[in-house]
Amino acid sequence: MAARHFALVALVALTLGACEEERYRGSARHNIPIPSATYALMSQKGMSKDQPILIRSYKKESELEVWKRKGDGRYELLKTYPMCRWSGQLGPKVREGDRMAPEGFYAITPGQMNPNSSYYVSFNMGYPNAYDRSHGRTGAHLMVHGACSSAGCYSMTDDQIGEIYALVREAQGAGQKAVQMQAFPFRMTPENLAKHRLDSNIAFWKNLKEGSDYFEVAKDEPSVGVSGGRYVFNGGNLGGAVAQKRQQDDVQVAALVAKGTPAVKLIYDDGDQHNSFKQTLVAGGSDSLNKSASWASRDVGVSRPDALTVGPRVVVLDDKGRTKATVRAASADNEAILAAVASAPAEVAATPAAAPAVATKPAAAPAAASAATQVAKVLPSAAQQAPVVASAVPAAPVASTVADNRSFYQRALSFVPLIGGSAQPAEAPVAAPVASVVPAKPTNVRTPLPPRRADTLRTTQLDQSTAAYSSQSATR
Repeated sequence: MAARHFALVALVALTLGACEEERYRGSARHNIPIPSATYALMSQKGMSKDQPILIRSYKKESELEVWKRKGDGRYELLKTYPMCRWSGQLGPKVREGDRMAPEGFYAITPGQMNPNSSYYVSFNMGYPNAYDRSHGRTGAHLMVHGACSSAGCYSMTDDQIGEIYALVREAQGAGQKAVQMQAFPFRMTPENLAKHRLDSNIAFWKNLKEGSDYFEVAKDEPSVGVSGGRYVFNGGNLGGAVAQKRQQDDVQVAALVAKGTPAVKLIYDDGDQHNSFKQTLVAGGSDSLNKSASWASRDVGVSRPDALTVGPRVVVLDDKGRTKATVRAASADNEAILAAVASAPAEVAATPAAAPAVATKPAAAPAAASAATQVAKVLPSAAQQAPVVASAVPAAPVASTVADNRSFYQRALSFVPLIGGSAQPAEAPVAAPVASVVPAKPTNVRTPLPPRRADTLRTTQLDQSTAAYSSQSATR
C-alpha cells in the first residue's frame, strides 16, 4: 500500500513538473511570478517587489531597462533586457500604419495591462499621449509585448515580457498608480548626440533629453506636462545641477564635433534587434528563433527576419546636411566604418552589393544549431564581444557553380561590404540644427535571459504579413 502511495505521489509530481511550463500560458497569465533569480537580484540591491519601478527603452541599442526606487527615494537600475524586435526607424511615431515605435514619455496604468494578449502578455504604452495628440499623431494599441514580432511595438521574448509584466504588476499592486516609460531613440550620450546632430528629429530628441537629464541627475522620475507643443518637465524648474550637466554636455559634444565625429543618419530596412538575437538569427535562420518557445510566441513568427540580418545604412552628412557617403554597416556603432566613410571623397555614395535574389534553405548544421543554443545562455554583452566584421575592400562579383551550404542569412551577410559597390543617388538634404546637450550614460547591468522553456508545440509560420499583424493589434 505504501509503495502504491509513493508511486502515486511520484506520478503527480512528474505531471505537475511537465505542466509547469504551461501553467502561466492560459487564463492564469496575470499571475506570472517574478523569477527567483530576479528576487535574489532585488535583495542584493536592497530592493523589494513592492517598490515603484520605471522603464527606459533605447531603439538603436535595442535594450530595455527596468529601474526600481529604493528606500532613499532614488531609482537604481535593476536589470537591462536585450530587445528582440522593434520596427520602423529612429524617430517618433506619427501616423497609424507607419510601423514606427513611439518615442517620448508615457504612463502605464493598471488598466493598460493585458494578460490576454495574442503575444503572450503585454501592456499598452499609452500612445497617443497629450504630446502626441497636440501634434495630431494617430495610431493605437502600441504595446510592449512578447513574440519577437513588431509592427510599431517594442517586442521582447515571451519569458522577458513575462518577467517585466510581473514587475510592473507587483509595483502597481503595491500602490504605484502609473509606471513611467521613457522611450528614447538611443542612449543620450555625447557620442550619440554628436553623430545625430543633423538628423531632422534632433529638436524633438533634445526636448526628450531635458527629462532624461533630470532623471540622470536626480535619479527620480520627472513630472511630465505639455505646453506649446513641447514636453515640459517639473514645470520647467529642473534645478541648477541639471543646468550644470547640460553645460558640461555642450562642451563634450562640441569637442567631439571638433575632433571630426561624422554626422550620420541611420536608415533601417525595418527596425532592429539586439545583437545577441541577431547572431543566432544569422547563424541558424529564423527557425532558430521560432523553434524556441522562450524566444518567440507559439502563435506568431518573427516579423520580417530578412530585415534583421545586417545593420542599417549609415548615411554620412556634410556640414550642410547633404549626403557625403552611404555604407551598409554590420553595426550602427561601428566606429571603424564611420571613420572610413568620413575619410572618403565627398559626394561618393558607397553601397552594398546586391544579395542573391533566390536562396534555397539548407539543412541546419549541428555546429550552427549548437551556436544558436549557446547564444541564448550567455550574457548579451558576451555576444557583443564578437561582432560581425565585414571587409573594407569592395566586394567583387564572383561566379561559381559550387553549391553554398551556408544559411541564407550567412550568405546575405557575406555580400555586405563596408565601402564600395554601385553608386546611389544622394539622399535628400536633412535639416541641420545642432545638437547641444546629452545626459551621462547610466551604469549598465546586464543579466542572462530568463530560463528557456522547451518547445513542445509546432513551429510557427515564418513571415507574418503586416495586415495580419495589424488585424490582431487590438489584443496585443
